[in-house]
Amino acid sequence: MKQRFSAWMQKEAARSILASILSILIGLVVGCVIVLIVAATSDNLSLSSAWDGIRLIVGGIFSTGRDAAGQLTFGFNPTNLGNMLFRATPLILTGLSVAVAFKTGLFNIGAPGQYLMGTMVTLMLALGIPTETVPAALVWIIAFLGGCLAGAVWGAIPGLLKAFLNINEVLACIMTNWLAANLVTWMFDMSNFKNVVENTKSGYIYKTTYNGVATPKMGLDHIFPNSQVNMGILIAILIAILMYVIMSKTTLGYQLKACGANRHAARYAGIQDKRNIVLSMAIAGALSGAGAALYYLAGNTEFYWSTYQSLPATGFNGIPVALLAVNHPIGVIFTSCFMSMLDISGLQLTNLTAYNEYITDVIIATIVYLSAFSLVIKMFISGRKKRKARQTAAVLPQPDTPPAGETPPPAPEAQKGGEGA
Repeated sequence: MKQRFSAWMQKEAARSILASILSILIGLVVGCVIVLIVAATSDNLSLSSAWDGIRLIVGGIFSTGRDAAGQLTFGFNPTNLGNMLFRATPLILTGLSVAVAFKTGLFNIGAPGQYLMGTMVTLMLALGIPTETVPAALVWIIAFLGGCLAGAVWGAIPGLLKAFLNINEVLACIMTNWLAANLVTWMFDMSNFKNVVENTKSGYIYKTTYNGVATPKMGLDHIFPNSQVNMGILIAILIAILMYVIMSKTTLGYQLKACGANRHAARYAGIQDKRNIVLSMAIAGALSGAGAALYYLAGNTEFYWSTYQSLPATGFNGIPVALLAVNHPIGVIFTSCFMSMLDISGLQLTNLTAYNEYITDVIIATIVYLSAFSLVIKMFISGRKKRKARQTAAVLPQPDTPPAGETPPPAPEAQKGGEGA
């Protein structure tokens, strides 16, 4: 068993996974330490409240509230689990967006802008096409595909600038992010999609249910009652599997990764590098747009149209999701669920204790920084393995070697042969 584990640790993927796990564990430890420090320095908090905070950080997804005696209770909480899956849906797709670009040697920091453009086109189509004449299911499909297409077009812009003008994609993506923010604000500002029915929500766009358009639950509301989860999580998982197949099992995926490994070598081998760079960013943009479409087509979420005030965090959170998953499409599913679980834990902290949900933001920030230094962690792990191998070699007995300038003694057979001659 030990030999198998050592052989597994020699693989690059194994060290990457271990680096991600260490990043998560260190982030959770930092959060627990912050809870202890806050409890020790506050007059209104005690060590028992610190213990409650630590338990909610680690297992807040399973919290069921407090009992009659005021003690925290834990168990299967279908509402929390369902909300976690709902929050993970757009994260899976923005994480895939960043991961696919990483695989092709590009850093897609433009996911927030692509997400916004997908949001705008999705909501305009879902609310603008009358369901009295077009079936609501068809409107949903049109709105979803429209959101994907809008994200693809917006993602292709940095790809074109990179491929034909060699402009750094990070700078181009930052530019397109703020262009999208202001364009979306302007378009919604002059539209009639603002919520004027509820006077207190005039700064919001109508939910898609206002037009009778919503993602079907597919029975998930019975498994996770009182939660927001719907079929969107299943679509996101299917897209992640599809991206894994494309990137690992197809000629297109090989060409995209070849361009990312060495653009000039790929061109020498006959691969159209410029086309693949643009295509890679377009695919990344389509994935971000799909995440926005699935989130707002749920029918239970509202969009605040004054987006110029800030870019959507979901787009940026795709970066740590991809880093923790080592840019693996299947791994993105699990890291997205983990990030969503931390969001739920933060809400539980606020609702059930005197602590603030921003503690979980510190945990996420710590994990993000550590995941960015995953290469350093992998080097540290590799260094320990090498030192251990050298120590083991030093302990093992070495064969006798003659001093320099002397020849080794002949074998017994050779001695006998010489005497007989």
